[in-house]
Amino acid sequence: MSSRLAWIFDLDDTLHRASGHVFPRLNRSMTDYIMRHLDLEEAAAGALRTHYWHAYGATLLGLIRHHDVDPHHFLWHTHQFPDLARIVVAEAGLRHCLLRLEGRRILFSNSPAHYAQAVLDVLGIGDLFDAVYTIESTRFQPKPMTGGFRALLRRERLRPERSVLVEDSLPNLATARRLGMKTVWITRDARSPAWVDLKLPSVLGIPRAVARLGGARWPAQAVAPAQADAR
Repeated sequence: MSSRLAWIFDLDDTLHRASGHVFPRLNRSMTDYIMRHLDLEEAAAGALRTHYWHAYGATLLGLIRHHDVDPHHFLWHTHQFPDLARIVVAEAGLRHCLLRLEGRRILFSNSPAHYAQAVLDVLGIGDLFDAVYTIESTRFQPKPMTGGFRALLRRERLRPERSVLVEDSLPNLATARRLGMKTVWITRDARSPAWVDLKLPSVLGIPRAVARLGGARWPAQAVAPAQADAR
């Protein structure tokens, strides 16, 4: 069996910087959607969006469970970015970085398929991924819920100990670690949890640091539950 690692990448704030432009507009569009479809004032809609985001890992899940919102309708109307090519902030050298990584490359995002594919196209890296998993692929079980992780590992026939999750979200990495996966945290945060295998400010640093992941098989560790922070 191949000793190569399987690289599982998050999208927003991992492969491109979404916090500056994409996330504020996404939050705005979700709040507007809730205002229109649940007949709420702006403050109440914003509070409900935030509450469901923290409670379930994604605003969508709360809307499905409590308001019978059609997930496809919600995702389509809240993830419209006509000027996406202008607001996606990518780092030079991203494609070359990904090409240097041996093994399979898989995208695993809480975003909808049409948005994820559009961002990959803007970044010019869509052809580098062997598989793309979005919120639809996991039957609307967002990270950090374990269901989506297990479905991906099962469908792609991956061994957790030979799989690496590359993420900006610590709660999502915590789930991966509990399942026995290796973890790479893309962040400039000062914290350094012992169960994070690598902490880097950018994915561009992965090829130089990959040897630090080594070939050791780490067992799943006890990781304290963390509050979800995925949209």
